[in-house]
Amino acid sequence: MDYGPLIARQRAFFLTGATASEGFRRGQLEALRDALIRREADFLSALHADLRKSPQEAYAAEIGHVLGEIRHALKNLRAWMTPECRRATVFAWPSRAALHREPFGVALIIGPWNYPLQLLLAPLVGAIAGGNTAVLKPSEFAPHTAAVVAAMFAETFDEAFIAVVEGGQDSAEELLREKSDTIFFTGSTRTGRAVMSAAARHLTPVTLELGGKCPCIVAADAPIEMTARRIVWGKFMNAGQTCVAPDHLWVDKRVAPVLLDALRKAIHDFYGVDPQRSPDYGRIITRRHFDRLHALLADGSIFRGGRAEADDLYLEPTILTEVAGDSALMGEEIFGPILPVLEYDDIDEVLSTLRGQPIPLALYLFTADRALQDRMITETRSGGVCINDTISHIIGRDLPFGGVGDSGMGSYHGRASFECFTHQRAVLRRSLWIDPAFRYPPARASLVFLKRMMRYFG
Repeated sequence: MDYGPLIARQRAFFLTGATASEGFRRGQLEALRDALIRREADFLSALHADLRKSPQEAYAAEIGHVLGEIRHALKNLRAWMTPECRRATVFAWPSRAALHREPFGVALIIGPWNYPLQLLLAPLVGAIAGGNTAVLKPSEFAPHTAAVVAAMFAETFDEAFIAVVEGGQDSAEELLREKSDTIFFTGSTRTGRAVMSAAARHLTPVTLELGGKCPCIVAADAPIEMTARRIVWGKFMNAGQTCVAPDHLWVDKRVAPVLLDALRKAIHDFYGVDPQRSPDYGRIITRRHFDRLHALLADGSIFRGGRAEADDLYLEPTILTEVAGDSALMGEEIFGPILPVLEYDDIDEVLSTLRGQPIPLALYLFTADRALQDRMITETRSGGVCINDTISHIIGRDLPFGGVGDSGMGSYHGRASFECFTHQRAVLRRSLWIDPAFRYPPARASLVFLKRMMRYFG
């Protein structure tokens, strides 16, 4: 597997300047939009085959999300590409300053399996809008979706502009050995470290969208039934295989019993008596992942759920209580339909615990208490915060989505995607008609006067 020639072809195409114009970028975004619409039925079928996603969930969370990113980029592309005027220093007077957004060049985008279309193509929208070429590496664990992606791009784009590389870990490692100009990776923290290490060999900038144990805190004043519905919705969509799903739940012990009952009711309302028969409930991606999750059930007392069927890769929506803080369940990202519920007496204990853990990708809090909301924002760290809901903070186009620390670096969505795949280039244009001598040696001003000037104009 030698991907050097492919990268070289893309770099040569980029250096022709073909991707620089607004017209070219707009045309490619429209071509991607039209291809997605043509292939909608194929993607719905593939996503069901890979993850048992319902047509509604597959469209809303995958196809529709990408189409929304494309519409937003087409609407705003001209404004994003327009240089931003900046203040020029007086020491270069007369002059004009501006900030230009320029493409990196060849972008390598490595996608995950849990949202195998959205998390591969949403970054691509930013790469195209930014004027880059791109190599896409879809996940081998969602093979049906990867196959449709490969077919769609083969019939729509020249490989010199956008190419799809299928295959497993070996293919990804070979791609990382080549020199790309920017890398966008979505996946686990462990693999993210390997990607960053590979990028360091070429000093390639990286964007890492990772994960982490996203905590959810419920205060005593939260409206119980509404809170339960919003937690269950965010936790169990895609069978819990969502990077920003609530990983574990902290609840004020005064309302813990009633919240547990409300969570159980919400699961029943959403997925019925037997979630295995529900068209809205997905499956675990692989047998290996299923076995890992199934083993975690032993780390707590099953309050609701727990039924598993390996042949169907089915794990029932499960709520666990009496979970030890030092258990494997609390030491690793769950990434599945298991919700540990822990009780607290004092919110200070929760805040102290959160500050001692790796920074999560998202943090959730349910309370009407504005003071507590402000404390949670100022006294903790996370990629994003969503108050009185789950996951909704990443759906729009005007809030950047990304992590920090163990949960990643960099962000995207909307304009942030365009900025993710472009370099901020400072441009200063100075006039030639006058050339004041004060800045040249020998010094014509005293040190005292110079300090005053720099304080005034600095």
